[in-house]
Amino acid sequence: MLEGMRIIEIGHFVAAPFATRLLADLGAEIIKIEPLTGDPVRQWGEMVDGHSLWWSVHGRNKKSIALNLKDPDAKALVLRLVAEADAVVENFRPGQLEKLGLGPEVLREAKSDLVVAHISGYGQDGPGRDRAAFGLIGEAVGGLRYLTNHAPGTTDLPPVRVGVSIGDSIAGLYAAFGIVSALWQRDRKGGDGAARTVDVALSESVLSMMEGMLPEYGMLGKIKQPTGGAIATAAPTNAYPTKDGNWVLIGANSDPLFGKLAALMEAPELLTDPSYVGNRSRVLHAEQLDARIAEWTRRYDIADLLAMLDKADIPNSKAYTAADCAADPQYRARRMVREVEDPAFDRPILHAGVVPHVVESPGEVRWAGPAVGAHTDEVLFELAGVSAEEIARLRSKGAIG
Repeated sequence: MLEGMRIIEIGHFVAAPFATRLLADLGAEIIKIEPLTGDPVRQWGEMVDGHSLWWSVHGRNKKSIALNLKDPDAKALVLRLVAEADAVVENFRPGQLEKLGLGPEVLREAKSDLVVAHISGYGQDGPGRDRAAFGLIGEAVGGLRYLTNHAPGTTDLPPVRVGVSIGDSIAGLYAAFGIVSALWQRDRKGGDGAARTVDVALSESVLSMMEGMLPEYGMLGKIKQPTGGAIATAAPTNAYPTKDGNWVLIGANSDPLFGKLAALMEAPELLTDPSYVGNRSRVLHAEQLDARIAEWTRRYDIADLLAMLDKADIPNSKAYTAADCAADPQYRARRMVREVEDPAFDRPILHAGVVPHVVESPGEVRWAGPAVGAHTDEVLFELAGVSAEEIARLRSKGAIG
């Protein structure tokens, strides 16, 4: 679907590489410029024979070229590649590209209508632009970390991490959306053909997801509080324990669904108890209602509960582990869990599929995350017109890998 779009990624860690992976899955050509030692994520997570399993997904569908950006010859190569590209995406600290001699003005000397996408902790301007930040800081400043906790007064443990680099990934999503939007405005019929700058901040990306947090504070002075597994605006909806040590998620937060759940629990008195008549009352008394439901769910193993809830047509799920995701027939049917050949490993590796699923142009995993500099020669020869002799010279002096 994005075939013909060429993006240069000068990124590392999570945010920019996640953005380009999304675009690559939908057909864009991504040229990832890595240091000679590779993206640090190549050393993250579980390893098999020195190869990161996460990297197989994180770097998939991209062409890797290894350049020493401190070398003037390498910087000249970047500009030759930029001249043939639609956009550049980077996630260094603001001003770092300029220090490397590759600031937006320099890049646009090579390609005047270039879209440049920056991802940083706080954005490219403002009083906080130069502060150090990673995804966890963006999650904190965006209001998410305060909310990833149980209700106030129920624990003295610190707010927990979501479990993945969610702040980085949200920023990557916004960057991918911004790049496609900027290119559409530039290149569509009647477009203006102008360069654009996409400025994505981790903190702002997270804050934009915070639903009613800001308007409730601005109008009512109310500070949104953590709610553990519950939802502050609807009940019952939570995770409940099972007899065999699992957790079942139940969402019965409309009157018809609550009626179905009360019938399934053989507890018709819940429907006439003033504490539970209507959603507002149920929210006010959610703690005791959840206790009643948990008392019921503890009587059953997870499989029996899921079957009962499905039969009653009540939204439900086990809290999935990796094993559950991998075996799920719905994921398998839609190829959201698929086996991918990766030459770094002796058998196929599981990858998450392509999102969004565009029915007519579903995207594809064309190859797994490549070795550092796997495409250096190919890209320099085909796009920058660099001869084999020049490639050999640049490699011998340490400008390329």
